[in-house]
Formats: sequence, C-alpha cells, structure tokens
Amino acid sequence: MCFLPFAFCLLPPKPFLQIKMTTHPNLLSLKNSLLIVVDLQSKLSAAMPERDAELMTANARSLVEAAELLGIPVLLTEQYPKGLGATDTTITDILSEDTLIFDKTGFSCCAADGFTDTVASTDRKQVILVGQEAHVCVIQTALELMHFGYQVHVVEDAICSRKAEHKFYALQRMQQQGATITNYESVLFEWVRDSTHPEFKKISGLLR
Repeated sequence: MCFLPFAFCLLPPKPFLQIKMTTHPNLLSLKNSLLIVVDLQSKLSAAMPERDAELMTANARSLVEAAELLGIPVLLTEQYPKGLGATDTTITDILSEDTLIFDKTGFSCCAADGFTDTVASTDRKQVILVGQEAHVCVIQTALELMHFGYQVHVVEDAICSRKAEHKFYALQRMQQQGATITNYESVLFEWVRDSTHPEFKKISGLLR
C-alpha cells in the first residue's frame, strides 16, 4: 500500500542505473597522485634490518617503475648526502633524467629548499610516501603535508625503521592523524583500476 500522496504514487520508479556512483575520494587517482621517495640511500639502508631494507627497496622500486610508466611524477629527497651518500641506484637507474632530487638536513622533506613549492606546482593532492626512517623523516613529512592540505598515503611495506616497534608506532600515529596506511600492491591496483587498462599487464608484472 502506498502512503504517499496519490499523484506521487502514480510516478514510475526511477531506474537504478540513473543513480550515479562517484569514486571514493580516498582512492588513488592517476591524475592526482605524486610519489615521494624519502631518503632511500644505500648507506642509510645498511643500518636497517636486512630483510626489511630489501623489502622496502624492492617495493619502492616497483612503485617508481609504475609511476614512470603511468606518467605519475616522482620526487626524491636525500638526507645529508655528503655523509649518507646518494639514493640507491636500483631506484635512480629507472628514473627519468629530469627527476628532481632535494638535498636536506632537516628531517621533514618539507624542510628542503624548494620542496613544498615543487609539490604545490604539480597541482596534485594525493601524496604517496615511501622510504626511511618511518619514525623520523617519513612521519615528519607526512604530518606536515597533511597540515598543508594534502591527502597522504604511507606505503607500509615500502618504509623502514631500524627497530620494528618504531615503525609500528609511527604508522599508528600517522593513521591517527589522518594518513592512509596502504601497501604497494594496493597502490598499483588503484592506479590502474581495471584489468582492461592498457598498462595492466606491465603493472601486474611488478607484483611479487
């Protein structure tokens, strides 16, 4: 029985397909993503647990390779490169020649000269963070970028700390402050969204 006004009851129901479903704003978009590799330097990685460092580097490399393939900009930072050396060559070897690398002494990437201006110039609001250390440079960068209005995604299997508990509590704190904690496979699949994407086969080849 219809308890609505008689005239309204006579109206035909709207087809379900007329209801437009919008993409969730937290899903990563190719046009809105920016990948930042934080201090993934060989000398610094050597101070991490070996297995953790290997996993971080391998997964970060997969994301960098995918970003290059899909046209997503990549920025790098290096913490005191005079002492800690350059970014791991497994990362730099697959980057475009014009990729910007920011030297820094401050722990947040935002402390590097020109960094925040460069991030803003990309006109992208979804920032994906990989690198080290989770409880120092990654968390400080994440918190500052969120303060500046960016949506921050931290790739938990592409970051590292010398101690597991430091990484654990850093992830917990970042999540409590509004960062999205994700993993490298989720990032890859969100970037392509569909198995019919023209680069899906190449992207799926980056999964381990």
